[in-house]
Amino acid sequence: MNKTSSVKVTIMYDNNCLPGYKASWGFSCLIETKENSIIFDTGWDGNILLHNMGLAQVKLEEIDMVVLSHSHWDHIGGLTHILPLMTNPKVVLLKSFSENLKREIGDRAEILEIKNYQQIIDGVWTTGELGDKIKEQSLVVEIGKGKGNILLTGCAHPDLKSIIQKAQKIGDGDLKAIIGGFHDAKELRMMEGIDMVVPCHCTQRMDEIGMMYPDSYGNCAAGKVFDFP
Repeated sequence: MNKTSSVKVTIMYDNNCLPGYKASWGFSCLIETKENSIIFDTGWDGNILLHNMGLAQVKLEEIDMVVLSHSHWDHIGGLTHILPLMTNPKVVLLKSFSENLKREIGDRAEILEIKNYQQIIDGVWTTGELGDKIKEQSLVVEIGKGKGNILLTGCAHPDLKSIIQKAQKIGDGDLKAIIGGFHDAKELRMMEGIDMVVPCHCTQRMDEIGMMYPDSYGNCAAGKVFDFP
């Protein structure tokens, strides 16, 4: 962890990658605060995830928990590869996950089932289950007291607008950055006023977002690091 930063987000799995890293369809990132570290989603191919983590010098035995945004294969596939390497594995998942999937994960890790918005660790909140057909949770991470928050999305299946509206009710509500998959979000004006906009993985309108937010747009790729002092 870079101790000069309040929060550090490292992309571990994405459709694009920096030299030396590997790219594949899916998403994962490592969130590090001064006290805790969280893996958000695990991509699909666990071997690719471990390769990228090794290159980024991630120590899985020091990870506090894994949070799964939703149960699609390209966000949970790498879980079986990393759980055996964690000291006391804990997985935060949705209550709506199938009973079979919850049982399989529960046999390998402590699980926390999420239905409603709640704080899961100091300075980190889940939005709770959002959406109808595809339920999904996003994370809101506090940069520091009075410094605003970071919103992290998996695929944004429930609609980016509803996720942002929920995130704006958490903590001080001031979003400084949004990182993750934006899926087919259409109401892109919802991101006006956000200092950093980083569309990843399944985002369908990246070029339009880049043209709309040239000053705040950030490229997403496995190995990319975003520091928030």
